[in-house]
Amino acid sequence: MSHVLVAARDHAAALAASLEAAPRLALDCEAAGFHRYSDRLCLVQLTVGGQTYVVDPLAFDPSGLLRGPLERPDVAVLMHGSDFDLRLLRRDLGIRVAGLFDTQIAASLLGEEALGLAALLESRLGVRLSKKHQRADWAERPLNDEMLEYAADDTRYLPQLADRLADEVARAGRTAWVEEECRALEAAADAPDEPAEREDPVVRVKGARRLSPRQVTALRAALDWRDEVARARDRALFRVVGDAPLVEAVATRPGSVEDLERVKGFPRGLARSEGRDLLKRLDAVAEMDDSALRPYPSAANRGPGRPPPELEELVDALKVARNGRAEALGLPRGTLLANGVLLDIARARPSDREELEAVEGMRRWRTEVVGDDLLAVLRRAK
Repeated sequence: MSHVLVAARDHAAALAASLEAAPRLALDCEAAGFHRYSDRLCLVQLTVGGQTYVVDPLAFDPSGLLRGPLERPDVAVLMHGSDFDLRLLRRDLGIRVAGLFDTQIAASLLGEEALGLAALLESRLGVRLSKKHQRADWAERPLNDEMLEYAADDTRYLPQLADRLADEVARAGRTAWVEEECRALEAAADAPDEPAEREDPVVRVKGARRLSPRQVTALRAALDWRDEVARARDRALFRVVGDAPLVEAVATRPGSVEDLERVKGFPRGLARSEGRDLLKRLDAVAEMDDSALRPYPSAANRGPGRPPPELEELVDALKVARNGRAEALGLPRGTLLANGVLLDIARARPSDREELEAVEGMRRWRTEVVGDDLLAVLRRAK
């Protein structure tokens, strides 16, 4: 096994020549999100013409090298579980992939339930991948040869896997399904990011629901403090300090840095370097007027809530139709049609195939294989 590390534009001549002539390539990306605050792009792996390259985008900007072949719809870009990687490439390199063939999508539309790359390589090719560096910090430099080989394995076998799955998809008559889903992924990655309403961070913290309004307000201040420290250090939040020590700190109100060091699970070095700032923020909350406190959000403020009974009844009837068709096709129910899409269909009450296909998430192939069943349910419900 071998790979070619490309850590400078001057070293990319062989890769550039391979990309220029390639009718297809295999592609994967590594990001730093598990260890770092930022999830920036850290590696781009490509297998082209039998050779695997590992490109280091932290060492140079490879966008000019990669944009041409990746954006050509006549070049097949083989990926696995590409959703996040497509967004990384668009955000960090300004590249919008075309010609995608996603092996995870192909496997899911064949009815596979074990969709990880390792599971598919073992079942289809008898290849076993190492799991040693699953949690590697890909932003570290230098990366040793063992880590680079591990990264290279993510594309090394993709052409063979893609060929095998494409044949199975074609025999099942589902090639158009895979193509439609891949085009939808490309379009989703190319869509501008909509600013999302920020979720109250306390709802993700175990035990926060039991805290008093003042303690919940203090917890928000502690979470903001941790976020600022993590951003400054470029470390993942849990690698700065876990949720549980912060909950204990707001519940026990340590009066000094020494008291903060004694909180179970609170890193002593962090308490000494940044603890005074945290204690000041907790003290500020302690002095707040009751009217300024923000308690744990009520269920009514955390989402749309449960649909009315008549809508639930219609969704249940749609599920029965979906489930029967999924069983006949040998597909997991959610692969055929997610429950959230069924809820949207129940709300929209489409009257024909055209209106049904307009519901977000339906797709043409879903309308063709299960649309008549769903429309029959809707007609009976009127």
